Amino acid sequence: MTPSSSLRERLLLPAGVLIAGLLLAALVYAALTEVGGKNSAALVADAFLNGRLWVETCFDLDCASFNGRTYVVFPPFPGFAAMPLAAIGGASTFGFIPLTILCFLLSLLIWIRVFRLLGVRYPAWIWLIMAVGFSSPLLFVTIRGDGIWFFAQSIGFLMTSLAIHEALAGRLVSAGVAISCAFLSRQMSIFYVPLLLIFSLRTEAPLLSAMPDKINRTIKLGIPVVAAIGIYLLYNQARFGSPFDSGYAYIDYPPGILKERLATHGLWSLSYLPFNLYHALVQGFHARFEGPGNMELVGIDRFGTAFLVASPWLAMLFFTPINRRTVFSGLLVAGLITVMLFYHSNGYTQYNVQRYMLDWLPAALVMLAYAIQRQKSPLFPLTVLWGMGLNAITIATMAVVH
Repeated sequence: MTPSSSLRERLLLPAGVLIAGLLLAALVYAALTEVGGKNSAALVADAFLNGRLWVETCFDLDCASFNGRTYVVFPPFPGFAAMPLAAIGGASTFGFIPLTILCFLLSLLIWIRVFRLLGVRYPAWIWLIMAVGFSSPLLFVTIRGDGIWFFAQSIGFLMTSLAIHEALAGRLVSAGVAISCAFLSRQMSIFYVPLLLIFSLRTEAPLLSAMPDKINRTIKLGIPVVAAIGIYLLYNQARFGSPFDSGYAYIDYPPGILKERLATHGLWSLSYLPFNLYHALVQGFHARFEGPGNMELVGIDRFGTAFLVASPWLAMLFFTPINRRTVFSGLLVAGLITVMLFYHSNGYTQYNVQRYMLDWLPAALVMLAYAIQRQKSPLFPLTVLWGMGLNAITIATMAVVH
């Protein structure tokens, strides 16, 4: 290593801290300028406080009209989490971005502990934390926490992260409670349950040995999860007359992309595969120019940027060593990515992210914790800085055009 290259490597961390500071300042500004009447979780919270499940109005597109009443179709936990805000400010309350910032900070603290539990040392864990917080969709959903979709994802990521921490520590009941809260925010979180059981086992223990102990662990983990599934099914039954009806069929979208897709292909379809696959794996950072000669900057592509373009540090997954934890984590990551390729929305609207990545990112981070201990290279910090820089450019661009 030459002196000049050594100096350049030493400058990487200060550069990361500087960009992270700017992004944190953007979060604080968003929190200070937030206005109420935008997050439908406040409507759900207000309904709960007044002893009902239906809402009096709708702040966004994803509301269902059923038997003369309006319902927010999403699972109930974000509404429960918003009850303190609604108790203070009513259905039009604000304060969701500060709440998502709190979720953001707690998530990072949890992942510091998880990375250290998995043996990641300084400075590698610093770069992993920067990747999670400032070079992934977590930053986007935090700064957009005034919308129910992003608020729910912020809570879901926090609770999934907590569940992983508790499972690694062998606390299966609290892991079950945490993943249940995640499931009642983001339904896909339910697929983490088998992985949490794997995480709770010693890595050297044979998978099929000591079955009474594994049955006991399964019961501890499973009781809160079964209760959460029961709550969700009863919630659907009370709203739409069927435990398996989440209400999406009763949404009347205004004319536009989503309405056209649902009318032609339905909620899930093979027809969505080319579009979603392209945007997940290939789509670059795309600024939109319009006006005479296409010279006026008007925004950024609302369908987002591919995983490996916005967060190229994910390429480190290639170096993940094979063990029981990483194999099962990889299966979960692959499964969740594949399933969402057939969904009618890839996360739209979103800027420089694929926000559904947050559903599988916790499992991928466990894999990265093992990979980064095996492959040490200054290229990893560079890829993290790239993602952080794109997020900074995105925020600056959207501030200018709005």
